[in-house]
Amino acid sequence: MDLAVKRALLQATLRDLGSVMIAYSGGADSAYLAWAAHQELGDQMLAVIADSPSLPRAELAAALAFTAEHRIPTHILHTAELKNPDYRRNDSRRCFHCKDELFTQMEQARAERGFRHLAYGMNLDDRGDFRPGQQAAAQHHALAPLVAAQLTKADVRQLAREAGLSLWNKPASACLSSRIEYGRPVTAENLSQVEQAEDALHALGFLQLRVRHHGDLARIEIARTEMPRALDLDMLDRITAALRPLGFLYVTLDTQGYRSGSMNDVLPANAITPVTR
Repeated sequence: MDLAVKRALLQATLRDLGSVMIAYSGGADSAYLAWAAHQELGDQMLAVIADSPSLPRAELAAALAFTAEHRIPTHILHTAELKNPDYRRNDSRRCFHCKDELFTQMEQARAERGFRHLAYGMNLDDRGDFRPGQQAAAQHHALAPLVAAQLTKADVRQLAREAGLSLWNKPASACLSSRIEYGRPVTAENLSQVEQAEDALHALGFLQLRVRHHGDLARIEIARTEMPRALDLDMLDRITAALRPLGFLYVTLDTQGYRSGSMNDVLPANAITPVTR
C-alpha cells in the first residue's frame, strides 16, 4: 500500500474516533500518533504520559517539550506500578502489570473527561514481538490506529520526517525497568542507578546504549558503530570511573553491542507468548 494511502487511512481512522486519549511515551510512534490526532481532532484528543521512577527525567522533559512545541494537549498521569508486588517481582509479565496500571488509570480519566476512546502507538512491526503490554492494552480496549492504517516503524518515521517532526529518527527508548535482569526486584533505587549510569554514558558522547542491571555488575550495550570509541583504553577507564560510584562493583562492555530486548534472551520459550492481534 502506498504511503500516501496509509496516511489518508490514518487520518480517516482518527477522524472517525471523534475523541481519543492517547498513551504517549515521547517515542517516535506515539509522538507521531499524538501529532496526527491533534491535526485531525484538535482539542478532542489528549496525549497522556505516565510518569513514574521508570521514566528517565530526560525522556519526560523531551516528551513535554515536543507536545509544547506543537501545542498538543497533554496530561501527566502519575502511575504507581512500583506499589504492585507483581510488578516489582520482575518476571516475564512485568510489562503487563505496568501497562495494566496505565490503562486502568487512563480508563478512569477517559470517563471523567468524556473522551470516547483510548489508543496507543503500536505499529505493524510490533505485532508478534514479546510485548505483554499489548495484552494489557487489548484487555482495556485500547485501539492501535497505526496498525489499522498498516503503518510499519519505517513508515511512521518517514511520515514524521515529511511532517517536519524533529524526533522522526529518535532511537527507541524502553522504560528503565527493562534494563533490570528478570527476577531481580524492581526498586526506585536500582532504577535510579540505571538512569544515572546511562546519563553518564550519554555525557561521554555515546548515543545509542543500554545499561543492563545485574546487581553488582553493570553490562553496557553500545551500538556497534560506536564500539571502537568505547574500546579505547582511556575511554574504558572513564566509563568505569563514571559507573562505579553509582554502586556497581563490576562494569562490563557487552561485545554483541546494543540490541533491543536482550534481557528476553534468558527467558524460557514457554514464558514468551507473542501478541498477534
